[in-house]
Amino acid sequence: MSPVSIREATAADAAACREIYAHYVTDTVITFEYEVPTSDQMAARIEAAHAWLVAERDDRVVGYAYAGPHKARAAYDWSCEVSVYLAPGLRRTGAGRALYEALFAVLRERGYAMTVAGITLPNPASEGLHAALGFEPVGVFRRIGWKFDAWHDVYWCQRAL
Repeated sequence: MSPVSIREATAADAAACREIYAHYVTDTVITFEYEVPTSDQMAARIEAAHAWLVAERDDRVVGYAYAGPHKARAAYDWSCEVSVYLAPGLRRTGAGRALYEALFAVLRERGYAMTVAGITLPNPASEGLHAALGFEPVGVFRRIGWKFDAWHDVYWCQRAL
């Protein structure tokens, strides 16, 4: 399997990112969205993000990672919430780690100091990735999200940049 290359996303990547994300919306509780966003909505998210990177393999987008605001208040301006999404079959290939490491470098260059991530439980793969990248546990919000006729907990962790 060829390695991934990583670059900053543009609005032109919206459809590919949407295609990857759709599975997580319709088939998992990894994200709490109920409806798959349109390509235009994804393009707006790319433009609004603190940083949004895509991973490509053989000229095809196979994953992405992004950072957005953690909270709206001014004191949080140096913190951001991060997420990574991969096309099916890319877990445990190093693509998620590569995306996050590149994202952290961009965020440091832009002056951010702290990242936080929320992980719907259970998700051992995501918990393991975040721990391996130095995220430290903060806590668990119990029964915080309702999807697929069930309540779900979210584990929160953080990593200094």
